Amino acid sequence: MTDTALGFSPDWVSPPGETIADLLEERNWPQAELAQRLGYTPKHLNQLIKGEVPLSEDAAMRLECVLGSSAGFWLAREARYRGRLARLEAKRPWRNTPKYDCKDI
Repeated sequence: MTDTALGFSPDWVSPPGETIADLLEERNWPQAELAQRLGYTPKHLNQLIKGEVPLSEDAAMRLECVLGSSAGFWLAREARYRGRLARLEAKRPWRNTPKYDCKDI
């Protein structure tokens, strides 16, 4: 079931980076340490955490190795985030693009 099938349609979205940030906090790791373990620059990791860059298959594999969650988990989290972000963007009243509604399809 989807969020809209349940009648729940929040006006916010949570990037996979929030989960990464939660895991960093649980482990008491600074972002710089995770960046080093992943082989990324601190800037790139920060952009990933903020949802400013997409989480790639390569990033998912690296996160699986370092944080323990499966690559599939990270990729699914990214797909849900990007899908929800697109739905929210389509609903913005100032956009010049048509609004989409699953009932119209």
